[in-house]
Amino acid sequence: MRRIIRPIVTLLCLAVSGAVLADNAQGQNNCGSLPNYGQLKAALRAAVATEGSGLNFDMWATIVDRDGVVCAVAFSGSDRGSQWPGSRVISAQKANTANAFSLDGLALSTANLYSAVQPGGSLFGLQESNPVRTSVAYQGPSPRYGTKNDPMVGEKIGGVNVFGGGLALYRVDASNNRHVVGAVGVSGDTSCADHRIGWLVRANLGLDNLLGVGGVSGDANHPDNIIFDITPNASGGTGVSAGGFGHPTCLNTSTDPLPNVH
Repeated sequence: MRRIIRPIVTLLCLAVSGAVLADNAQGQNNCGSLPNYGQLKAALRAAVATEGSGLNFDMWATIVDRDGVVCAVAFSGSDRGSQWPGSRVISAQKANTANAFSLDGLALSTANLYSAVQPGGSLFGLQESNPVRTSVAYQGPSPRYGTKNDPMVGEKIGGVNVFGGGLALYRVDASNNRHVVGAVGVSGDTSCADHRIGWLVRANLGLDNLLGVGGVSGDANHPDNIIFDITPNASGGTGVSAGGFGHPTCLNTSTDPLPNVH
């Protein structure tokens, strides 16, 4: 019996591996139509230089396509140790989340999800729904992290993150319709600063074509912007968001206006 079962299990494993490889093979994703590594790195560095709120740290950034395939990973510092090492995978989680839960008619940033996933919230449990593929997240070699040959590139990362830093990317077609084409995630500072830097990165890449796209912020010019409407809970614990999609303030939270979408 063992002689029969073992080859069958081996064949099943090979079949699953082959399916994953086929889905992620070169040419089987939409990364070619999205910003490349050099463009992402330049956009990130410009955003970090512009935004001085939070801790003013260097950052990681990741772009995924509409299917959640990682297209580019970059950092703003002088080397991969200039940013929090843990923020590399978090940036990919954020990109995956914003892409996974945004539509052509509704933009949801990761910042919009914070209150909704708390106990009693309308999306409680969402953060457990699409786990990170650890085999992709932590595969080496480590010196390639944040380069154009980052090991995550070309792979589906998965993961759900529910604080600021992930925003869907929108392109406008010839008929002036706006479409989600993927998402960007940034990490390495306070979650509020991450959101602001992600917003600037998206604008720098020219993929902030959300004018007319719905969101939860109530601001047509900033439909998926971070919302600070949480009132403290007198009994302790998590405060209550008036609209259900609020985010806490952070250390050195900026109140400067962000660029309008296009």
